[in-house]
Amino acid sequence: QVQLVESGGGLVQAGGSLRLSCAASGTIFSITAMAWYRQAPGKQLELVAIASRGGSTNYAEFVKGRFAISRDNAKNTVYLEMNELKPEDTAVYRCNARHVVTDPSSGVGMDYWGKGTLVTVSA
Repeated sequence: QVQLVESGGGLVQAGGSLRLSCAASGTIFSITAMAWYRQAPGKQLELVAIASRGGSTNYAEFVKGRFAISRDNAKNTVYLEMNELKPEDTAVYRCNARHVVTDPSSGVGMDYWGKGTLVTVSA
């Protein structure tokens, strides 16, 4: 069983910074991509950033230049460094691991989600 556990959320003033972490545990052979999503109250879930196993990254336009995603493949962990935070960044941030292979002989991969960590940015 694979589990994702996020940490690092909290309350911060506008202009401040936070660093989120998400660690995947269980019998893991490989993870194709790890991503951060967020969901603000009353809004839909939206992709924030994604990092491939090879190191390529992509960001939503609304965080480009402010957020940075990184991975530690050896630790099956993904990070999200958030700078210049704005009140509109307030949301529950959830970690997503895509195509997690637990049995290399099968090559079958599944997606997993964390429960999320709340980020609140005050004006």
